[in-house]
Amino acid sequence: MANDQRLAQFERAILPHLDAAYNLARWLTHNDHDAEDVVQEASLRAYQFFDGFHGSDGRPWLLRIVRNTCYTWLERNRAMKPATLDEEIHPITSPSPGPDGRLIQSEDRQLLNDALEGLAAEYREVIVLRELEGLSYKEIASIISIPIGTVMSRLARGRERLQQALTDRTKKET
Repeated sequence: MANDQRLAQFERAILPHLDAAYNLARWLTHNDHDAEDVVQEASLRAYQFFDGFHGSDGRPWLLRIVRNTCYTWLERNRAMKPATLDEEIHPITSPSPGPDGRLIQSEDRQLLNDALEGLAAEYREVIVLRELEGLSYKEIASIISIPIGTVMSRLARGRERLQQALTDRTKKET
């Protein structure tokens, strides 16, 4: 395949998914600049191995490369820490709440952030890929290299733990 044609195919298949790649990297690295570095490195790897891509949807393929690149980068550069919810990346919006509504929304956002931080990485990862990125179980299984049944059980357990953490924290505040 000619370089121009290869580049054009790469751009069509992969570039539309860079926001999702950044989102996943940001959740795993906890840092905007580190996420940018990881996505850049993953994009270079994706281009280098693009001849091995034979699918129609580049999103799961790219996210798998981003995930693997991210974990390699974390092992090289620092110990893993739990991710936090960044409301600039993941806005929780509602139609123009008043001052009381904004206060409640802010408290809810912090409560959710704290609960997500408390989840083990294996649960947080599948929740981010499913709930924030909207990926199918099959796509998540492909990205993380685990069976679909494991994706389903991690999602169920992660949601239960998230719900329990939110319930516990709400009870403490009342």
